[in-house]
Amino acid sequence: MYKALVTCRAGLGSSLILKIKINEVITEHNLDISLTHVGLDEIDGYDGDIILALSDVADDLRAKKPKKKIVGINSIVDKDEIYTKLQNVLDELEAEK
Repeated sequence: MYKALVTCRAGLGSSLILKIKINEVITEHNLDISLTHVGLDEIDGYDGDIILALSDVADDLRAKKPKKKIVGINSIVDKDEIYTKLQNVLDELEAEK
């Protein structure tokens, strides 16, 4: 099972909505992902596989966490976008094994 983290600048509002949508996608597509949620100030010790955030936050995270798979989501409510991006990163992780 892969570990994924949802974050936003404050850890409230947008990332909570995004977490709900991602959980729906994980359930609907039976993805092998365990999902947690924190604010950016709590991300330093994160040892999981994937970090998900809105695109503007993801851009900032790529510089800070270059070894992590960072997924930027453009639309909080677009489950097709979320699924496509999650599946792509899962494919990348599987290929790296």
